[in-house]
Amino acid sequence: MNRQDLVAKIAKDADVTKKAANLALNSVIEGITGSLEKGNKVSLVGFGTFKVNHRNARTGVNPQTKAKINIPARNVPVFKAGKKLKDAVK
Repeated sequence: MNRQDLVAKIAKDADVTKKAANLALNSVIEGITGSLEKGNKVSLVGFGTFKVNHRNARTGVNPQTKAKINIPARNVPVFKAGKKLKDAVK
């Protein structure tokens, strides 16, 4: 399922136009992104939790040249699936 398929499903299920469904989806995505930018986590009960994890700097190896490279520290988004989602996928 891609973005347009999701917008169509939201429009059908909520009995709204695709334009309104697209605005709603954009709002949800912007809300999650904005919260993660601030370092907060977003928890959707039954679906899962979005949060930011910090990865420390480390030394890696280039597989082609075997040269050591430094990988800088950074923050990465993480999603942990909730129980209902895990059970649905089983």
